[in-house]
Amino acid sequence: MKINVNSTDYTLDVPDNTTLLDALRIHLNLTGSKYGCGEGACGACKVLVDGRAMPSCITPVASVQNKAILTIEGLEKDGKLHPMQQAFLDADAFQCAYCSSGMIMAAIALKMKNPKPSRQEIIDAMQGNICRCCVYPRIINAISKA
Repeated sequence: MKINVNSTDYTLDVPDNTTLLDALRIHLNLTGSKYGCGEGACGACKVLVDGRAMPSCITPVASVQNKAILTIEGLEKDGKLHPMQQAFLDADAFQCAYCSSGMIMAAIALKMKNPKPSRQEIIDAMQGNICRCCVYPRIINAISKA
């Protein structure tokens, strides 16, 4: 099967029931997306598929053929962080950083749809992302400033 990840085309020889997360981490060695719950509930595995944040742990890789997949590894351009990554860094919105790639990808999807979200819109959009370290105020601050 063929998939496009971070603007690069790949051909994978994997079973149809392989998750996108496994395809990324095991077969493409893109380990920025994390395995958290395996149920699509925690958000640590979120990637963008055609600009929409999706939990890669429950998304069959077969369902994303002919779609543009963007992972945290695809954000950096010319040695510079993506503005959302920089905003998270500036706001000290990392503690253990396990959830950060999923948080950043979800935040980018939000900003693509709504460049100037209100605080409540940010909170609502980030409901599918869990941070065990509870740095939510810093995460909200980072997203609002990006």
